[in-house]
Amino acid sequence: MALQHQGEDLPISEEDYLQGELAGTIKHEYIDGYIYAMAGASKNHERIAGNIFGELRALLRNTPCEPFASDLKVKTAHAFFYPDVMVVCEDTSRNDYYAETPVLIVEVLSQSTRRMDETLKSTAYQAMPFLREYVLIEQDFVDVEVCRRSEGWVSEHYFLGDTVIFESVGLALPVEEIYYRVENDDMKSFLEEKNARR
Repeated sequence: MALQHQGEDLPISEEDYLQGELAGTIKHEYIDGYIYAMAGASKNHERIAGNIFGELRALLRNTPCEPFASDLKVKTAHAFFYPDVMVVCEDTSRNDYYAETPVLIVEVLSQSTRRMDETLKSTAYQAMPFLREYVLIEQDFVDVEVCRRSEGWVSEHYFLGDTVIFESVGLALPVEEIYYRVENDDMKSFLEEKNARR
């Protein structure tokens, strides 16, 4: 989802931000005292996030871990973000509107969010002591990037025909399933070739 700076001259406190989010109708992310409005998401964006959330919800039922979609915030050292999907296994936050201890965070990339997701958010997320995996997923073409704490946050990329291993929660998910119903050129070609082999 695209972010647009609200243009306030002075920073606001975390408390004022959190109160504003409860009262407002538009979601904002909060970075070093400044708030940024979030724009709407595309159908492909929601398909990818929904596919992953659905798999995680089914897998983690009756376990201590719980998946959350994009309406719950995550608190980092100097910011609040709305991840597209995250999993929390040991919830230490006393606030009902944000989490502080996710083990997995997933962001679906777009032209407007790529720079922030790959730089500022990546740095903030990787500094969180509980986080084990940060996943970035392209929506306009097929590419799933997984960064794991166990591997020094070095990126590993997955493409059609691969299976992504979400080590933090024990989920193995084919890339094809992550992109189920997504409409882009890579998926169109993949499905055409698959149907031709039948």
